Amino acid sequence: MTDIKSNVRAYISENFLMGLKDSVINDDTSFLDIGIIDSTGVIELITYLEESYGITVEDVEMTPENLDSLSAIESYISRKTMARAAAV
Repeated sequence: MTDIKSNVRAYISENFLMGLKDSVINDDTSFLDIGIIDSTGVIELITYLEESYGITVEDVEMTPENLDSLSAIESYISRKTMARAAAV
C-alpha cells in the first residue's frame, strides 16, 4: 500500500498551504484547529480521497475523527479499503 500520510501531506501542502513549508503539519495536527482547512476545504479533501483511494466517504463519516489529521485519515482510509477488500 502506498504511504497514505505522505500522499495526503503532499496534497494539503500543494492545495491548502500553496506549496509553503509543510513542517507545521505533524501526523496528529488538527487541520481545523490550526486553520489549514475550512469547511469548503474538507469537501475538496474528501473529493481527493475518494478519487485517489477509490472509496466513498459517506455523510456520517465526515467527522473530525476520520478526516482532521494525517493519522486520522490514514486510519480511516485503511479501514475503508480493508472493508472493501473483505466485501469482494
